[in-house]
Amino acid sequence: MAIERKIIDQVSGWLTIYDDGFVDRTWTGPPQFKFLSDPVLPHHNFIDGVAINDVVIDEQSDLRVRVYLPQINPDTEKLPIIIHYHGGGFCISQADWFMYYNIYTRLAREIGCIVVSTYLPLAPEHRLPAAIDAGYSTLLWLRDLANKKSSEPWLSTKGDFNRVFLIGDSSGANIVHQVAKKAAIESQNLHPIRLAGAIPIHPGFVRSTRSKSELEKPQSPMLTLDMLDKFLELALPKGSTKDHPITSPMGEPVSELDLPPYLFCVAEEDLVIDTEMEFYEGMKIDGKKIELVVSNGVGHSFYLNKIAIDVDQKTSEETRKLIQVIANFVGTH
Repeated sequence: MAIERKIIDQVSGWLTIYDDGFVDRTWTGPPQFKFLSDPVLPHHNFIDGVAINDVVIDEQSDLRVRVYLPQINPDTEKLPIIIHYHGGGFCISQADWFMYYNIYTRLAREIGCIVVSTYLPLAPEHRLPAAIDAGYSTLLWLRDLANKKSSEPWLSTKGDFNRVFLIGDSSGANIVHQVAKKAAIESQNLHPIRLAGAIPIHPGFVRSTRSKSELEKPQSPMLTLDMLDKFLELALPKGSTKDHPITSPMGEPVSELDLPPYLFCVAEEDLVIDTEMEFYEGMKIDGKKIELVVSNGVGHSFYLNKIAIDVDQKTSEETRKLIQVIANFVGTH
């Protein structure tokens, strides 16, 4: 007789954990949001000006990336490359989710860049630093492409390896900072690619104690206090707290590191804006090149919520402005 597994924890409709260790990531929240997590199949023909390919970059670990190629004039100069790390508290989401497809096809098309989005290993099956290791491995894969040790047709023929950028949403923005630090320490190991910039968007920078903004800002479908606490408990190395350097880099000395220029993006109504701003001030004190972008009147990862973009003029306009400022940053570095 089969033993019925029991639910031991759930996280805001996104995640269900059973007593036998099984993790179910089927969306159980309001059905109108489900399409945001539906996978989008790759297509090699240009749809809305962008083609998509999924590539295995490490056969041993089965590490994969999704490549977005915008439709361009054959005579166009080579395109900047943006490596994307998706969010989800290190525990949920995939590079092929519609919410990322919707924004990163737009980014590739409007900026004129190739986007490489890493399929990150998820916790609790793969606790940190697994996602950071995968993020850095993606950078090393680009190095091997630049050195012609391997090949990916779109990147090898159309990518500018002298203009590589990192971008990440939420927990993916934490990965951006960690990969940028590792790249600075191991810069000689990355030749001949050049890391031209880093774009952390709404990073999950927190402490064990609640910040003022966590206590006072509104919660949203993209971030609740329950998600924040439970995802990080599942993702951080066992025995760690939210004061771990991956989630709490505020005040960490980086003055000796040759970090790339940062475009640091925050949202006025984000639950974690206080600790994000503390990180920004610390980077300035350490003399790092960091440009601040504040999206007014919107919350955490607002630009990933297509429902809000479609029905709310404020969200739509702030999304447009965010894409424009990212385009300007890429265009000038």
